[in-house]
Amino acid sequence: MRDPDLITQIARKFGSCATVVNIDPRRVYREGQETWEVHINGGRIATGLEAVAWARRVEELGAGEIVLTSMDADGTKNGYDLPMTGAVAAAVNIPVVASGGAGCPQHLFEAFRAGADAALAASIFHYNEYSIPITKRYLAERGVPIRS
Repeated sequence: MRDPDLITQIARKFGSCATVVNIDPRRVYREGQETWEVHINGGRIATGLEAVAWARRVEELGAGEIVLTSMDADGTKNGYDLPMTGAVAAAVNIPVVASGGAGCPQHLFEAFRAGADAALAASIFHYNEYSIPITKRYLAERGVPIRS
């Protein structure tokens, strides 16, 4: 974010497939319009960049994947920000990993239906609320391709 050219430098040296950019947006309302503003420093500093536009830009710069962490949903266990996930996933041609908000296996499934290519979940596994095998089975039963 502070040095966008770094994305291109990394992609040239290691390849786009090894260049993952994390985008941390928060919902904001400007002139009655809802949008998602990119933040840095763990969601504490607003950048003025709109998340969908920034996602397109990082793809142009050479990113091969985006980890999209909703600063509003992160840690809530109330589910991912599905409208944001869907908007970013529809705007780019690279994989988007939904992050922030997973509270149960259904939330991961909803992220995939919204357009995410992968979903990151931490707390539900760290605190043994759900096991990885149970979550994989839940997703597989709903047609989500799962690695063994």
